[in-house]
Amino acid sequence: MSSSVAGPDCCGGLGNIDFRQADLCVMTWLLGYVDPSDPHFVVAVLTITFNPLFWNVVARWEQKTRKLSRAFGSPYLACYVLGGAILLLNVLRSHCFTEAMRSQPRVDSLDSPAVHGLGLALLAAGSVLVLSSFFALGFTGTFLGDYFGILKEARVTTFPFNILDNPMYWGSTANYLGWALMHASPAGLLLTAVVALTYVVAILYEEPFTAEIYRQKSSQLRRS
Repeated sequence: MSSSVAGPDCCGGLGNIDFRQADLCVMTWLLGYVDPSDPHFVVAVLTITFNPLFWNVVARWEQKTRKLSRAFGSPYLACYVLGGAILLLNVLRSHCFTEAMRSQPRVDSLDSPAVHGLGLALLAAGSVLVLSSFFALGFTGTFLGDYFGILKEARVTTFPFNILDNPMYWGSTANYLGWALMHASPAGLLLTAVVALTYVVAILYEEPFTAEIYRQKSSQLRRS
């Protein structure tokens, strides 16, 4: 159940803010509205952190063993199955994110047409990044096809990759941030921070491994 409450005066008002402690102030402000022990919030955090862990573990296992490709008779079919599972997990994550927001208070200061419009703009921009990334990479490029041996001939440099690294991750983060603002939800803002942090960790984990896959391909081509 959602409710709208007036919040505490964070850090004593704008005139008294020590900007060296701004991040701590914002986090304290958010935690003043959020109950981290709420079951909906806990489930949302678990789904947010589980998804990248799942697809990275499964993809690395496949890259080392090729068991999924053998089980489905084709690396393409195996990649499509994993991609379908990831999509379903992302739907579940978004549902849990929304339920967590609904179970916690709204904030009057965020419940305004300007903030709602900003949320819509972020949602639109995030959707553009996610969809354009998908069309640039294709299904197998989006859903870890390189771990299945389905490699691109060259690095994708068209939009949005020519303006931003990992645009699908940051587009997804923008979507969640916009959704949280549209719901005037501190819980949503805090969960968006969890999304962003999870993606940062995933990028640090994925990029060196993916680069090594393509380095090996390049070495094989030079030897052949």
